[in-house]
Amino acid sequence: MSTTTESPTRGAVAVVGVGSTAQGQFPGRSANEIAVEAIELALADAGLEKSDVDGLITCQNLRSRAGTDEQIGLLAGLNPAFSATLDYGTGNFSLHLAVMAVTSGLASTIVLCYGTNQRSAKADFGVAVGGGADFATLSGLVHVAGPAAMAFRRHQHLYGTTEEQLAHVAVAQREWAQRNPAAIFRDPLTVEDYLASPYLVAPLRRPDLTMISDGGAALVVTSADRARDRPKSPVYVLGMAEQTALRGDANPDNLTRPWLGDVAGRLWSSSGVRPDDVDLLYIQDATSVWVLQMLEWYGFCKLGEGGPFLAEGRTRPGGSLPVNTNGGQLSESYMWGWLHLCEAVRQLRGECGDRQVASPSIAVDCSSHDFLKGAASILSTHQ
Repeated sequence: MSTTTESPTRGAVAVVGVGSTAQGQFPGRSANEIAVEAIELALADAGLEKSDVDGLITCQNLRSRAGTDEQIGLLAGLNPAFSATLDYGTGNFSLHLAVMAVTSGLASTIVLCYGTNQRSAKADFGVAVGGGADFATLSGLVHVAGPAAMAFRRHQHLYGTTEEQLAHVAVAQREWAQRNPAAIFRDPLTVEDYLASPYLVAPLRRPDLTMISDGGAALVVTSADRARDRPKSPVYVLGMAEQTALRGDANPDNLTRPWLGDVAGRLWSSSGVRPDDVDLLYIQDATSVWVLQMLEWYGFCKLGEGGPFLAEGRTRPGGSLPVNTNGGQLSESYMWGWLHLCEAVRQLRGECGDRQVASPSIAVDCSSHDFLKGAASILSTHQ
């Protein structure tokens, strides 16, 4: 692992408010309206007014193209000094932009948000994305389930990983979701239930893939100095890293996404934090395969050992590494990883009731845009 080189942004910015709407299906509501509701909830959580905000970062909805800063600013009644919209702004990517904006002086208090009505609007997810979309479409790979299934087959071939071992991703997250009143899927799920369910895209089953849902989420970030005056304990950003894989299948063994290891190496070396220091792990789980891969690439277990690691119950309630304590996108809601950040902040503040992990101080959130890019953040109760 590379030598530690501490980032100048380490601990300079904190999350001081989070807000999430109900999740599910809300016909008649626009994605932008839902996003604005989330903003209002996050500001209330931070004890701030709209007049305190001088930055706005929004995340454009993948299918409806809603969510630009011009649209959200108008509806929310915000006229900030700084604003921006990320086309693919899942929680980590938006958070990183906010940290850079605060530390550069472009803004002092930024609200970042995402809202979607993709379920009630019946958004079509049978469309390939990315620079290689045309080639993927020719191959029939018009949904993430196809390449994810091939990625798991590759893992099986290389390491002998079994479907029963993969089942433990969905089963563990369902156990967490049963403790989360906001989760959409809360019915019990056992390994036997999983194995008895039919394939959707072999070897993946329905529990391996995220649902489609409406909802919104938002965060408020500000400088560490300003964060001390907020009513709730600040959660500091200790580290962040990104890596692209924009060449797509021109990258060696791209199904296994080895470039995630570059994100991990940069994350650990710039923060001084190591995998053994992590109390909570959040992995953006469009598919269960991403959890398996990221456990390995981020160093929580060795390459090829993710299957046994999961089967030992390490990620379940009471396990040594709580993963996606909200239920994740497989059981809570599909929100591009935004709810993972909200959950991480709430866990670090001790606000999660029946699913609360005892005295956590460091959480890591890992996300990826399928086979195109990855990002990760370290959040902590201390600087």
